[in-house]
Amino acid sequence: MTKAAPPSGTHGHDDSELAEFGYRPELKRTLGNFHTFAAGISYISILTGTFQLFYFGYGSGGPAYWWSWPMVFVGQFAVALCFAELAARHPVAGSVYNWSKRIGNPHLGWLAGWMMLVASIVSIAAVALAYQLTLPQISSAFQFVGDGTGTYDVATNAVVLATVLILFTTLVNAFGVKLMARINTAGVFIELVASVVLIVMLAVHITRGPQVVLETNGTGAGHGSGYLGAFLVASLASAYVMYGFDTAASLGEESLNPSRNAPRAILRAIIASFVLGGLVLLLALMSVSSLKGDKLSTDGLQYVVLDVLGPTAGKGMLWCVLIAVTVCALAVHTAAIRLAFAMARDNNLPASSLLARVSPRFRTPVVPAVVIGVLALAILVVNIRQPQIFTVVTSIGIIMIYLAYLGVTAPMLVARLRGRWTPAGEGRFSLGRWGLVVNVVAVVWGAGMTLNLIWPRPAVYNASAPYHWYLRWGAVLFVAVIAGGGFAYYWFVQRHRTGVLAEHRLETPVPAPTSD
Repeated sequence: MTKAAPPSGTHGHDDSELAEFGYRPELKRTLGNFHTFAAGISYISILTGTFQLFYFGYGSGGPAYWWSWPMVFVGQFAVALCFAELAARHPVAGSVYNWSKRIGNPHLGWLAGWMMLVASIVSIAAVALAYQLTLPQISSAFQFVGDGTGTYDVATNAVVLATVLILFTTLVNAFGVKLMARINTAGVFIELVASVVLIVMLAVHITRGPQVVLETNGTGAGHGSGYLGAFLVASLASAYVMYGFDTAASLGEESLNPSRNAPRAILRAIIASFVLGGLVLLLALMSVSSLKGDKLSTDGLQYVVLDVLGPTAGKGMLWCVLIAVTVCALAVHTAAIRLAFAMARDNNLPASSLLARVSPRFRTPVVPAVVIGVLALAILVVNIRQPQIFTVVTSIGIIMIYLAYLGVTAPMLVARLRGRWTPAGEGRFSLGRWGLVVNVVAVVWGAGMTLNLIWPRPAVYNASAPYHWYLRWGAVLFVAVIAGGGFAYYWFVQRHRTGVLAEHRLETPVPAPTSD
């Protein structure tokens, strides 16, 4: 027998959007405005992304790679605007999955959710690898495997450090959203303060003007299309940072007044990240003692911080970077759990009844926290002796995120063109007459950047020995297998079982409006 919805009270309006999907409210609403903002900005994580792949961006495109930052922001801001409009209308767990399902169809929704889920698990591993880029810079004592000069020393040690972080995020997420929110909020506060302090300290030490961002260091010489080819490769560094803002909406079932707070949190997170991150990158290029040598393209921003601020202040800042990496991994893990819960609640994953079970003690899905943690660890183990582990794992994660986002913005555009899209009611976020233009930009951007990221360039997927065709084509093969194999499983097996599980079903669902 299905359970009736709880009586409406202070959260009655918050739960009305949930009722449209036929779900009864189960997760505890405790997150306020800043909590949802913190979830979005910690997933983007200024100090994680900029510090993790600056070496790659600079090495591939020189100082002029900085222009990829505003380029990526414009494209992703269009996506964020579409998501904000959706969050005002449908603030539910597993945002990408449920949005695609609602404005597209159940099959597209499943594929978008599946791609986002796998991408999130890969992203947990990718973010956790950032420990290796920072901890050994603080102290060589954190290089547990060899001395860092061996062929596999760095990659293997990265897996060891990342394992510790993933175990931590698994335990925190298993103990409930309140503990996660407290740690995440504290970490985001430290990250924001540290970002501002870093900007000020770099600004005090500038040695050259902003025209530095016009220098290419001759990086276009090895590309048939000249510097454009180098720039497109380097743009991976910026593309890696500005995504995950939908996390604010994915926590909608645990947030207060999510239809108003989630859209604001999404937009504030990406704008704050753009401004602060852009200044960090620009001032780093203006203040580092020399633009020559290999350190900038091997040790990245960590080298810049130590070079400009000195060992004491520099290492203090690197500890703040470490905190940012920690809360970023925590946020990615949290978002993945909500997505798995949302899909399992619709009986759209194997062992759905287990994955969708909410702990009566912690009021959070515990099983997905553990399963996702184990799978992220498995990705690390598979790549343990891969010297190019950082760019390969990161690139694959980003590609699948962009594809999942396309699974939302593309059907949203179709709905607009067919006159089937109706935004949230008066007083909530809406793009109004700009909706169509913004939506077109979001789709074109998503498709173009996905193609750029998945292109089998040796510079990204097989830059150093051993050289193998399957490494160069690794991203294409991985995405094809995950998308094709996953959808085949869904089509022949899981779709015949799809439907809200009885224990999660609202007894009398509210009919969905026919206008959208």
